[in-house]
Amino acid sequence: MNVALCVIQIHLPAVGSLKEKRQVLRSLKDRLRGHYNVSVAEIDHQDLWQRATLGIVGIAAARLPLEQTFSSIQGEVERKVPGEVLSCEVEYLT
Repeated sequence: MNVALCVIQIHLPAVGSLKEKRQVLRSLKDRLRGHYNVSVAEIDHQDLWQRATLGIVGIAAARLPLEQTFSSIQGEVERKVPGEVLSCEVEYLT
């Protein structure tokens, strides 16, 4: 069994309220869950309007599918987020 953990920090400069931030993140989280079958949660900066940190976890029998999936996830987040990705760190556990 292989586990991948990805921590993504996002800056959302156009967001003007926590409600708007939640709408943006909910859409992104639902898209990632539905398309990639991973678990996604906001893990830090819940009280800041323009910052978000997402934790994404996936499990697979082999490492290669996880690497491909998380590479795709990183590209998806960079394309869909109405802001910028500050960092994206992926850790693989076996």
